[in-house]
Amino acid sequence: MSADGAKNMSIIVTKGTLDWAYPPFILATTAAAMGLNVAMFFTFYGLPLLLRKLDLQLSPLGNPAMKMPLAGLHMGMPNVASMLPFMDAGATAMMKDLMKKKRVASIEELRSLAVESEVRLIGCQMTMDLFDYSLEDMIDGVEIGGAATYIEVASRSGINLFV
Repeated sequence: MSADGAKNMSIIVTKGTLDWAYPPFILATTAAAMGLNVAMFFTFYGLPLLLRKLDLQLSPLGNPAMKMPLAGLHMGMPNVASMLPFMDAGATAMMKDLMKKKRVASIEELRSLAVESEVRLIGCQMTMDLFDYSLEDMIDGVEIGGAATYIEVASRSGINLFV
């Protein structure tokens, strides 16, 4: 609990595909709207979610739970078909179209909401160094920290999630 009496929540964000970008941002913005102090720690493949320009993709490969509504059915894609060229692009386009039709907020919108809601967005310094990113590559409002920064945040949080 923080000095102002609000509860704290931390989220480690490790994945940067279109489908994996939604859970941490939805959880963070919802918790912030409920009055929690939220910190998100972006590391490895989650770090690109903080880049100014997003190019999020989706891959059905190895994801048997991904069944898209098509012609009144929920159809999955066999793994062998997922390996064909351009299948990731097709799956991404289908998902983005479905989200638009269902009026699901974009990751850019959720990210902006997180900033407006004062969610702490912490980019992992080691990952930034590893993948040659700079603070200028990131959206405004990102702070840089390492494992010690996250551990400090997590030790004060009643809710710690790894997404």
